Amino acid sequence: MMRFASYRQAAMAVVAVPILLLAGCDRNPLLVQRSSCPAVAVAAYTGDTTLFRPGTPISAPDAANMEAVATITNLRDDCAETSEQFVSRITYDVVARRTDAAQARQYVLPVFAVVVQAGNVVNAKQISSVVVNFAAGQDRAVAQGTATAAVSRTAAAVPQAILDKINRKRRAGDIDAATDPMADPEVRAALRAASFEVLIGFQLDDRALAYNIAK
Repeated sequence: MMRFASYRQAAMAVVAVPILLLAGCDRNPLLVQRSSCPAVAVAAYTGDTTLFRPGTPISAPDAANMEAVATITNLRDDCAETSEQFVSRITYDVVARRTDAAQARQYVLPVFAVVVQAGNVVNAKQISSVVVNFAAGQDRAVAQGTATAAVSRTAAAVPQAILDKINRKRRAGDIDAATDPMADPEVRAALRAASFEVLIGFQLDDRALAYNIAK
């Protein structure tokens, strides 16, 4: 599998409240509240792309040579459950601006969608294209893009033994009443392994990615 540096998993929502304050409670407020649908986000450094005029030297990708800039925004996710999978249908907008609006122009921009497990393991990747059309005299245009990603219910399931560890009722006087279950490496590893996210971004070459990182 490919490795991918991504955002910290946002789909996992575990409310961490100091157990010392909760040890005397009759009910356990540490019950895990977790969505099995993958979180959806724009991948770091790939949310925008800058197009330079043909012939621009690799060493001089500056604003004077800029032709157009496009940005992924308004990310929306509709997650549906089947008997075997969680299926995310993602839509987003691509907002583009150009410096020379004299002629009509079309740009075809490649966009990727990757399913990432445990924060850095790419399980699946797809590349599609978003077409942005500018009419003559138009310096701003908006296009829409879509992506679909599926996550196995089995892979996204936290083992029951781990859930039992987290959700076990703790009472004042218990030897581990003041111990946060999330401090257990086994618990953290199991939650991380069952966490998924879908990352969207422009498919950039090395030059374009370096430009985004540097700016």
